[in-house]
Amino acid sequence: MLPFENRVQAGRRLGAALECYSSSSEVTVLALARGGLPVGEQVAEIIKAPLDVFVVRKLGVPGREELAMGAIASGGIRFLNDRIIRAINISAEEIEEAVARETVELKRREQVYRDGRRPEPLADRTVILVDDGLATGASILAAVKAVRERNHASVVVAVPVAAPEVLSSIEGAANRVICLETPTPFEAVSAWYLDFPQTTDQEVREILRRSRQRRNG
Repeated sequence: MLPFENRVQAGRRLGAALECYSSSSEVTVLALARGGLPVGEQVAEIIKAPLDVFVVRKLGVPGREELAMGAIASGGIRFLNDRIIRAINISAEEIEEAVARETVELKRREQVYRDGRRPEPLADRTVILVDDGLATGASILAAVKAVRERNHASVVVAVPVAAPEVLSSIEGAANRVICLETPTPFEAVSAWYLDFPQTTDQEVREILRRSRQRRNG
């Protein structure tokens, strides 16, 4: 039996685990694009917090793009997994090529998702970073670093499922980590959802539109 039917059901379970933050005026939910948005929407609705999108791009190992050697986030933030880079002997040139390529897509997504709107203010707030799961932790670590460097906020990482071995590095970076399931062997995030379609750009835009409508009454 898989732990989660889909991202929406996972988000509802995660939101219930975060009800201690409910109705606080000092909490913002940041969902990682794209798969984190359906999860984050449910969390934000349950705890009655504003929702915003956070764009992070995984840096795939050359020739093995599914394996993350790091990630980049808005504001020029990058996180590199030195262990993987050394083990596979990835060159500095290969890293910079990946960064340049993913920066183009990161900027495109920010433009598409925001439509010129400014990001939610995060200074002196509790920021709940939400994704649909953690396999390597590269994307969420880049997001934590970006939020801390720009806003000095308190950061909570909240995910439905994660590989057990990545949690220690996440716990060392964030103020708090909430994870519902840590199955072993882990294999991949998608393995723990019955229904796990790719989230589209249009779905991200629609989720953000619904969230604004709820806040504006």
